[in-house]
Amino acid sequence: MKYEIDELDRGIIKQLARDGRMSFSEIASALNVTEKTVRLRYKNLLDHGIMGVFGVVNPVEIGVKAGAIILLKVQPQKVKDAVEELKKFREIRYITMTSGPYSLLVQIAVPTQDDITQTLLKINELTSITDVNSIIQLEVFKNSYEYF
Repeated sequence: MKYEIDELDRGIIKQLARDGRMSFSEIASALNVTEKTVRLRYKNLLDHGIMGVFGVVNPVEIGVKAGAIILLKVQPQKVKDAVEELKKFREIRYITMTSGPYSLLVQIAVPTQDDITQTLLKINELTSITDVNSIIQLEVFKNSYEYF
């Protein structure tokens, strides 16, 4: 049975998106419910795979200072093959299928501009890729984990 989230679940998610170290008692106070209610709802959110607990790294602070969004045209019937090959690239942090002339969009995060070049060269070696359009990210102004 699929777990349907409600406004209370959304409130818990919203509080944790702002501060993942917030205590259950702080969340309960902010949402005007008991700590036990928050604890049970939190467990349900985790158990149903709606939410996970992860450490979020500031990439700039660990030396990952360059990024690009890369649009990829892929040979017909080779999209799945291309995705499997792209998943092997450590520097690729996001892969999505898109509509329009480019079948895939990938986002990379690397230490330097030279690393962007090297990644593009590696992507160009994939036989399923027919065209590449790269967009270099110059500065990130917003990167949010809030969905509600």
